[in-house]
Amino acid sequence: MRHVVFYGAISLDGFLSDENDDLQWLFDTNLNNQSTYEAFEKTVGTFVMGRKTFDMTKQLMGDEILYEGKEKVVFSRGQHENIKDVTYVSGDIVKIIKGYQQQSGGNIWIIGGGGILKPLLEAHMVDELWVQIVPVLLGRGKRLFEPGDYRYRLQTIGTTQLGEMTEIHFKRVDESFSSLPT
Repeated sequence: MRHVVFYGAISLDGFLSDENDDLQWLFDTNLNNQSTYEAFEKTVGTFVMGRKTFDMTKQLMGDEILYEGKEKVVFSRGQHENIKDVTYVSGDIVKIIKGYQQQSGGNIWIIGGGGILKPLLEAHMVDELWVQIVPVLLGRGKRLFEPGDYRYRLQTIGTTQLGEMTEIHFKRVDESFSSLPT
C-alpha cells in the first residue's frame, strides 16, 4: 500500500501562510542553497492538493510545468481547467485517498493546508511528515494542524539544517496512542 506523506514548511508558531495567504516570509528564508526537496520528490507518485494551493503553486511556477509527468489530484468544487496529468475530484477525502493508496506508484504527497490533512489524520492515514520550521512568528494565519479528533505518537527519523530552516522527518509509530480517550 502506498504511503501518505506530508512535506512542507511552517512558521515557528505553526502557520503555513499568514492570514492573507502570503508566503513572502518563507521566500525570504535563507536556505544557503540547501534542499531536501529533489530527493523527496523522487519518492512521490501522486501530488494531492486543494484548489487554492493548486492555483497558488501554478502562479508561483509561471510557465514551468507543475510536477511534470506526475499525477496531480486537485480537490475542487468549482470549474476545472483541462491540464495534462491533473485530475479534479470532490467528495470524501478519506475515501478518495484510500482509492489512490490501492494503486501502484510512489508516495502520495499531501501539499498545503490542513483542510485535506485533517481528515487524513483523523482516519490515521498519514504515515510520515517532513516539516520544515522557519524561525518566524506570524501570530495569525492558516495552521498546518487544525483542531481535530486525532492523536499520533511520532518517531523522529532525522533532522536536517537547511540554512535558517530546520527540517524534521517524523514517522507514525504507535497505533494504540492514536485514539482519543472517552
